[in-house]
Amino acid sequence: MAPDGSIRLDPATYDAWYRTARGRWIGETEYRLLYRALAPRPAETILDAGCGTGYFSRHFVQDGHPVLGIDLDPAAANFARRSRSPALAVAVADMTALPFPDRSFDCVVAVTSLCFVADEAKAIQEIVRVARRRFALGLLNRDSLLYRTKSRAVGSYAGARWHRASSLAALMSGLPVRDLRVATAIFVPGGGPCAQRLESLVPAGLPWGGFIAVTGSVSHDE
Repeated sequence: MAPDGSIRLDPATYDAWYRTARGRWIGETEYRLLYRALAPRPAETILDAGCGTGYFSRHFVQDGHPVLGIDLDPAAANFARRSRSPALAVAVADMTALPFPDRSFDCVVAVTSLCFVADEAKAIQEIVRVARRRFALGLLNRDSLLYRTKSRAVGSYAGARWHRASSLAALMSGLPVRDLRVATAIFVPGGGPCAQRLESLVPAGLPWGGFIAVTGSVSHDE
């Protein structure tokens, strides 16, 4: 996705990357980490904020969750609608001004989409506002091998905001959140057999994976 919320690559090319050997491994590894950390209850509703082509939305649907995906890019949203799953709805909307009442969804996720939103603080505030119970943010890690190899790249990484795991609590300052947890994955982004073997051995609690999963619970005033 680009800084204005649109995908730099055309949606078909972007989504096809997840069907390559490396893309499939990275996408599935990120999803497993995010899903375990979020720990949604069976059939809980999920808002996928900045869903892009719907890759992660489709995974949540496959795990039994009704999902609404929103994205600022109409082309990406149209591509995401091609899944034709009755459990996946898609709309064009702005992450910094979500058109939903407070506590509209059991869980809200934003997978790397925040890395391209100019007003990140406002987007996080909106995510927390519309979440009834839990939220999960997928971010790019500045303290990672991925950053060393991709921070100056063109294509889908161009213009991305990179975070440090040690500074993520500051993103939640003043918001009604608790039980904040941080885990990482994709320690060696090449995706070959050695990288995959290492991934299975390295604890997710280490702060050097290229993908950061930040999860927490929402404590709205009753």
